[in-house]
Amino acid sequence: MNFEADIQELESQLAELKELSERTKLDLTDEIATLTQRLQAAIQATYSGLGAWERVSVARHPERPVASDYVGTILDDFIELHGDKVFGDDRAMLTGLARMGEQRFMLIAHRKGRTTKERLACNFGCAHPEGYRKALRKMRLAEKMGLPIVTMINTPGAYPGIGAEERGQAEAIAENILQMFDIRVPILVMVIGEGGSGGALGIGIGDRVLMMEFAYYSVISPEGCAAILWKDGSRTPDAAEALKLTAGDLTQLGLVDDVVPEPVGGAHRDREKAMATVRATVIRELEALKQVPIEELLERRMRKFRKAGEIAGRFPEVVG
Repeated sequence: MNFEADIQELESQLAELKELSERTKLDLTDEIATLTQRLQAAIQATYSGLGAWERVSVARHPERPVASDYVGTILDDFIELHGDKVFGDDRAMLTGLARMGEQRFMLIAHRKGRTTKERLACNFGCAHPEGYRKALRKMRLAEKMGLPIVTMINTPGAYPGIGAEERGQAEAIAENILQMFDIRVPILVMVIGEGGSGGALGIGIGDRVLMMEFAYYSVISPEGCAAILWKDGSRTPDAAEALKLTAGDLTQLGLVDDVVPEPVGGAHRDREKAMATVRATVIRELEALKQVPIEELLERRMRKFRKAGEIAGRFPEVVG
């Protein structure tokens, strides 16, 4: 990433110093320690001052943990469930019965894939209508079983192809949004990377909506916004700032309930620590949600999203 130029230079110097130490058997412990401290300071300074567009780049980092990483690392048990009983099984939508410690739940997640082959098979996390129908069927199953639901959002948007539109993409997403308000079990939503447009909202209605520190959540991608408003791709950073898509912005706006902290430099720099934080957060949030009576939970859920577009009192200069 462009903004990491200084960091990359220090990392290169550190690697060379370590290689020299191993090759020549010279004692360069002090020099390595000093350079390591400089590197950590550079990472801290750089990431504490990132702009919106730079945060989007971090959310899209190829080494950032994706759904399959979480399943393989932080779940104690997982049984994948397939198909929508109408058309087929969309690999871009991962669904299954999961367990973390004593917490059992239904996991619904966008699946991007890790390798190029996997990403192509999953349409880079862009789900088709059958993916959203599969997700809703599994949510209804969770309701019958009395299991809470955890959704992990990581998509640039729903698949925009002609076939998806012919099979009812917009209707499938709208149906999910409507039905999720009535699901009679706790729902925890977490944006772990990209949260783009209706593709994210199709599994984004819940009692608690959390975002990882360097994730983004937006009605449209910055590139799409720049193309529509200015017809100029160079204005993408401006669009990202205007969209208020960062975790901090959305928490201030009341659209996100809490931010899940990431390791210094983003989740891609310390994947194990980032995923451990997510595990602890999911367990804690589910335990809290289970204590709330279901009728109160449904009422809170509806009120929460009824207020989502409110600007009165938040931006008096706009209203007045």
